[in-house]
Amino acid sequence: MNEPLYCCTTASPVGELTLVASDAGLRAVLWPGDADRVPLGGEPAPAPGHPVLVAATEQLAAYFDGRRQHFDLPLDLDGTEFQLSVWHALADIPFGDTSTYGEQATAIGRPTAVRAVGAANGRNPVSIVLPCHRIIGKDGSLTGFAGGLDAKRFLLELEAGRSSSPSPR
Repeated sequence: MNEPLYCCTTASPVGELTLVASDAGLRAVLWPGDADRVPLGGEPAPAPGHPVLVAATEQLAAYFDGRRQHFDLPLDLDGTEFQLSVWHALADIPFGDTSTYGEQATAIGRPTAVRAVGAANGRNPVSIVLPCHRIIGKDGSLTGFAGGLDAKRFLLELEAGRSSSPSPR
């Protein structure tokens, strides 16, 4: 039997996000159309009052309002050991900074695993919270992002204090 999962939606400047949690922590931040990209391990039940979802909603709102630079949420991530190492390394990229796939691969002790790091980032179930939007190409270009490149650009500009558009969508 799968553990119970709970969900709620929250409005944001990058569109409506669906948050999914277990009793152990945040499981996913889903963009529209993300249901197939992030395996959840069960069908979440609507529960906007669940404590993890309430905390995630409040912290995301504070992030978008410029009042929060780091997330302090329990996470309940489901991935391989390699994926988990990649996802946790995202939390080490400072607010307002960027890194490359190569730098991230080196940071986790796997300097030749650049493509695998890119693939793992593409499967990050809690984007924004674990900031895969801070990963860019080694030439400085914006690379793939679950929310789309406009959302990625918006998040990077928000963190750089340059965001003037209320919505990239």
